[in-house]
Amino acid sequence: MPNAARRSERSRRAILNAALDLVEEVGYAKTSVEAIAARAGVGKQTIYRWWPSKGAVLLDALLIPSEGDHGVEPLPDTGDLAADLKVVLRATVAELENPRYDAPMRALATEILHDPALHDAWRERIDGPLTRIREERLRSAQAAGELPGDLDLSLAIDLVWGPFFHRWLQGSGPLSDAYADAVVDAALAGLR
Repeated sequence: MPNAARRSERSRRAILNAALDLVEEVGYAKTSVEAIAARAGVGKQTIYRWWPSKGAVLLDALLIPSEGDHGVEPLPDTGDLAADLKVVLRATVAELENPRYDAPMRALATEILHDPALHDAWRERIDGPLTRIREERLRSAQAAGELPGDLDLSLAIDLVWGPFFHRWLQGSGPLSDAYADAVVDAALAGLR
């Protein structure tokens, strides 16, 4: 007898990969649940049984774990906050510049503004965990005397990551390792 769980997981993966492929190829606006279903070789009712919208499919597609990936990892803590943040933002440059994820992440960033349920899922599954690990690293820097003890960590996160994501989302300039380093240096100079 065929294993239904394995078949379901195979279908789920096909749907998630189809969503990423289509958004990369034709854009989010031209991607439909019907097109995702056709590309994945499933009926659209299968998609609607698992997800309420194409935005929800895309959110899950962006969260497909890599081999050995078990969720959000803590930020590096070598004792040098500037160096650690530069490593993180340089890795973020590579991720945001990857054509496989650039268009889907941009689409999700705008779609969450119009879909309250999707926004809540994004906050719970992406933004919340990332905020927690960022706060943990900044608390460690406070404990080590690298940042003031009374620093508003929410403001610090905005100052480090905000300009970076603004530039990426608005397309107001290129992302590069040099820009990532400059953002870290400027933000930390102000925060200290």
